[in-house]
Amino acid sequence: MDTRTADREVIEKALSEYAAIPYAHGDVATQTVFDRESDHYLLMIVGREKRRRVHGCLVHIDRIGDEIWIQADGTERGMAPALVRGGIPAERILLAFSSDGPYRYSDILAA
Repeated sequence: MDTRTADREVIEKALSEYAAIPYAHGDVATQTVFDRESDHYLLMIVGREKRRRVHGCLVHIDRIGDEIWIQADGTERGMAPALVRGGIPAERILLAFSSDGPYRYSDILAA
């Protein structure tokens, strides 16, 4: 299996597993959005908390070249560890959501 296909499977599995966790508050669902052609992957939240409408992007991951760019990550534990557990090397993962970044996940682990 080529790297691109393997990366897609790891990213999609990680997001799908996270989406399967019930949202703790209100009537809110998580939805995965996978654009395999352009290598954009999203985890969205959609619904209502009491009278407030909830809609937003919880996680946004792009595959750019041979690197995995985590553009947004609103999860408690972070998506990078899940991607590494799935087999993507930490040095190929960039944490792009930092205002000072992007940072390589491997550099964060080494610090």
